[in-house]
Amino acid sequence: MSPNLTVIIQGKKFMWDGQVFDTRDECLRLAEAYRSDNFEVQLVEGDAKFFLYTRRVVNEVVAST
Repeated sequence: MSPNLTVIIQGKKFMWDGQVFDTRDECLRLAEAYRSDNFEVQLVEGDAKFFLYTRRVVNEVVAST
């Protein structure tokens, strides 16, 4: 299976992190690391493999002049 590079979930665009996981536990461990770095995370299962999709949560916009 070739996963999509992007998915729309609940109206939000998520990007595939490029890794294929054999187990849900492997995927969940990395998902927690992404969450601690302020990413939103979605786990997707397909063909007995697991894929992690992320999107960066923007907390502050800094404008330079």
